[in-house]
Amino acid sequence: MKRVLVTGGSRGIGAAAVRLFAADGWQVIANYCGSEEQARALAAETSCLLCRADVSDSDSRSALLAFADEALGGIDVLVNNAGVALFGLFDALPENAVQKLYSVNLTGTVELCRLFLPQMLRRKSGCIVNVSSVWGTTGASCEVDYSASKAAVAGLTRALAREVGPSGVRVNCVAPGVIDTDMNGRLTYEEMLALTDEIPLMRLGTAEEAAKAIFFLASEDSAYITGQVLGVDGGFR
Repeated sequence: MKRVLVTGGSRGIGAAAVRLFAADGWQVIANYCGSEEQARALAAETSCLLCRADVSDSDSRSALLAFADEALGGIDVLVNNAGVALFGLFDALPENAVQKLYSVNLTGTVELCRLFLPQMLRRKSGCIVNVSSVWGTTGASCEVDYSASKAAVAGLTRALAREVGPSGVRVNCVAPGVIDTDMNGRLTYEEMLALTDEIPLMRLGTAEEAAKAIFFLASEDSAYITGQVLGVDGGFR
């Protein structure tokens, strides 16, 4: 039975991914940080295991590795989905908020890869799926740091895939577009309409659509795919 850890797994795209993996018979660990009520409801629905940990914190990351080893004997797939957004003028954002964004979106992803890779390399098999964003490709006004962190995740994916590919480990990335989740809840109706006008498919994406891309890249159906950044954005570039 395949084993997967999904960070940021209690809401949005992460929760949708947990549901997909669980429905396919995988053993699933859903990591969460602050959304305990949603996490417990998801566990009741899917029978996933829960592990509360802040991916921006070194001790929490180590505890997450220990939990996965103790509960499942390790994992086959790591899904780095945890992320935070930050909206505002680049030169007016609080430094502590900016640091938190990078520590979750980038450092958390980098260091979890570093922690879980050794077990994959020993087995000469395994898969990492990182979650970036369309803004990491196009850039977004008033979301400069978010865009930069997600661009770095895409770069990490491409470089790491080259390094670990000879050992049988695949590394890919999903770059969602404008998805109808809580993260985009700050957008006004007018802003939503304006964004929709820029999307060739003329609608927002769903968490389930992004999660299906994650599941595909984690599955044997993508066994010859690595180092790729898969846009799930309705054609928005």
